[in-house]
Amino acid sequence: MIEGLSHVTFIVKDLDRTKRLLVDALGGREVYDSGGKTFSLSREKFFEVGGVWIAVMEGEPLAEKTYNHVAFKISAAALPHYRNAIAKLGLTIREPRPRIDGEGQSLYFYDFDNHLFELHTGTLAERLDAYARAQ
Repeated sequence: MIEGLSHVTFIVKDLDRTKRLLVDALGGREVYDSGGKTFSLSREKFFEVGGVWIAVMEGEPLAEKTYNHVAFKISAAALPHYRNAIAKLGLTIREPRPRIDGEGQSLYFYDFDNHLFELHTGTLAERLDAYARAQ
């Protein structure tokens, strides 16, 4: 039986540059750095962001941007803070998709390696309720 999410792994060109995003902008903490050692496929760093284990491994970035993404839950009051932190890194902020009342707000942005992240203020229950009311 699935117990929950173990971790999310991203392949990135520059481990230290990605650290700036995960630690400085998203408030995570670095918990491991392989340094010159390679226990997996390449050098790697592990982070904890909002209780989620994020692994980043050195490699070639994604060739193109897609809508595949990982979303972190934040409060609506924190949205301006994160928008500022993301903008300071010079990352591309993507316009959110059209929303209906009650499903929350989102801040979408691409990291340095074309991965899409979302910071979302709603919950699954709120979204399902909003969709049910809209029918």
